[in-house]
Amino acid sequence: MVEMSVAGIALDASSRSPIVLLRDPSRRRQVPIWIDQAQAHNIMAGLNGTPQPRPLSHDLMAALLEAGGLQLERVIIHAIEDSTFRAVLRLRHDQDDDQPAEGDASASAPEEECLAEIDARPSDAIALAIRTGSSIWMLEEVVSEASIPVDAEADAEDQDEFRRFLDQVSPAALVRHLESRDSADPNDAPTDSPDV
Repeated sequence: MVEMSVAGIALDASSRSPIVLLRDPSRRRQVPIWIDQAQAHNIMAGLNGTPQPRPLSHDLMAALLEAGGLQLERVIIHAIEDSTFRAVLRLRHDQDDDQPAEGDASASAPEEECLAEIDARPSDAIALAIRTGSSIWMLEEVVSEASIPVDAEADAEDQDEFRRFLDQVSPAALVRHLESRDSADPNDAPTDSPDV
């Protein structure tokens, strides 16, 4: 497995869709993962440490993990199938909360660490990893299959362009745009005949 870092957010030149870019430690390969605009906003807010008036969904997930005594150990992006990446959240019990009290008989027999892996969309997993300070890992086979060579100058330009876009769009306009895309039906094209 390869530990990846979030290099930033870019825009697909043809579709204008946001892409999260994960970079390997050598900084010579990066993996583009297409995401929606809401996820791009959440990831950017986490990367920039932008305070939000109310918790975003990933802030809520992080708080729930903490309240439940769980810790996100790492995100693992383990497969790519039909151009769709697959990821899991690897959770463990927060050891700080599970320390037995002094003099507790169970202190002599250390418990094996309990792990759970939960299926997640890579965009959600990345946003949660950013908020919890957890690592992001990718199987080498996935990196080899999906990576592209790094062009740092073009990356910076794409990130600047996307930031300008986010600065100009209002949340209400973004919601209206997304709702109109979701409800658009190609069979509902306007016709010259009146509705009956």
